[in-house]
Amino acid sequence: MNGEAVVPEPAAAASSPAQASPSPPEWRFSQVFGERSAGEEVQDVDIISAIEFNKSGQHLATGDRGGRVVLFERTDAKDNACRKEAEKVDYSVSRHPEFRYKTEFQSHEPEFDYLKSLEIEEKINKIKWCQTANGALFLLSTNDKTIKFWKVQEKKVKKVSEMNLSPSNASANGRPAGSNASGSSAYLPNGGISKPVGLNSLRLPVVVTSQETSLAASCRRVFTHAHDYHINSISNNSDGETFISADDLRINLWNLEISNQSFNIIDVKPTNMEDLTEVITSAEFHPTHCNTLAYSSSKGSIRLVDLRQSALCDTHSQLFEQHEAPGSRSFFTEIIASISDIKFSKDGRHILSRDYMTLKLWDINMNSGPVATFQVHEYLRPKLCDLYENDSIFDKFECCQSGDGLRVATGSYSNIFRVFGCGTGSNEATTLEATRNPTRRQLQNPTRPARSLSTLTRVVRRGAESTGIEANGNSYDLSTKLLHLAWHPSENLIACAAANSLYMYYA
Repeated sequence: MNGEAVVPEPAAAASSPAQASPSPPEWRFSQVFGERSAGEEVQDVDIISAIEFNKSGQHLATGDRGGRVVLFERTDAKDNACRKEAEKVDYSVSRHPEFRYKTEFQSHEPEFDYLKSLEIEEKINKIKWCQTANGALFLLSTNDKTIKFWKVQEKKVKKVSEMNLSPSNASANGRPAGSNASGSSAYLPNGGISKPVGLNSLRLPVVVTSQETSLAASCRRVFTHAHDYHINSISNNSDGETFISADDLRINLWNLEISNQSFNIIDVKPTNMEDLTEVITSAEFHPTHCNTLAYSSSKGSIRLVDLRQSALCDTHSQLFEQHEAPGSRSFFTEIIASISDIKFSKDGRHILSRDYMTLKLWDINMNSGPVATFQVHEYLRPKLCDLYENDSIFDKFECCQSGDGLRVATGSYSNIFRVFGCGTGSNEATTLEATRNPTRRQLQNPTRPARSLSTLTRVVRRGAESTGIEANGNSYDLSTKLLHLAWHPSENLIACAAANSLYMYYA
């Protein structure tokens, strides 16, 4: 499969991450949640639509098309002390990262906009973790129109005690065992009444807090009525107080404590909609500079914005775009140039972008072009016409980068994803499949010289809508696509979604 990094000019290559990339890691299967059995039909509401690690990497959140958010918690980290002791006695403990199901809650419900006669589906578009406080987890989730701020916290279970009746003393009909048939008390001389038989005393119920705990998710705030178009991005600011939400034409700035007011900071809507030439596709805050954000467009450009310049940031401080080679433009050029996702590197020095065919790494100090370009599925280029006819060309793949900045990853069709090395001099390009045997596709096909485009054109069968042949001989399936994935912030651990299944791999 063609996955080599396209090396740019020497000056550009010098600006790529300075660290030398070590030998390619060996990726192994870690675990899977929601694995399908052979022939099992997947319900649309169960398909995962968002994945996000929190800042520490101890928690992972997923959202699905049914509007649910599922949280996972890392468990193997609790054994660090045991492993350190084992290392002291020269006893090697090889254990892969492990997560367990923590809790889930219904974040969004389907709605109907009566003013616009528009159905709003419950699908979770994005999830972002917020800063933790007092042992509670906080996160933002959004569908097409509404953003919600959630708090997830362990609470001690409260129980009712000091009951008058206990199940062991109650009869089948609910009367206390040993009571008379009429249920009345015996009368004594001088107007006295004896105690009811079976009840020694009458006690008021008492609520006590037990040592048992349960997780409870509560919606703290709802941010709505601020977007006319579908929300495609949300991003937390490093100040811990604000976040942005972006749709096709506008980016709004919110305060986490104020849900009824937002500030429109970027507006690309023209006076006449017929003059519209590009839309916003993704937006993200800089990881450390609270005044800086980046947003991408459908024309393949990335704009860096400084919020200190003006209240309405209608001008950018930096523009990143790759200029076309003369004579290379075609009907599909602009479509496949549309950026579906951008991510800042952990140190904020680089921006990773994903368009339909490639993954690009940009240095924010150099806007002449990307420092590296990685071909994800070049074997599909001769099939662009078919991909356009079945709308696959509009699929939006996400991308991610390792915490050390040495590797990047993104998904493709047939539930595969690619991992590329972006260190100086690295030619690492690994293909993994979201199964229990991630390297199966590599083992089945020995390395062979890549076919030329003319040969590849003859290999791919014309007229096939969802299946075909990759450059290395594997068949590909357009109906199974790996759109969503996330990289652990500090370890070589990747979580990815294949329909309703969540797979994790480590190296």
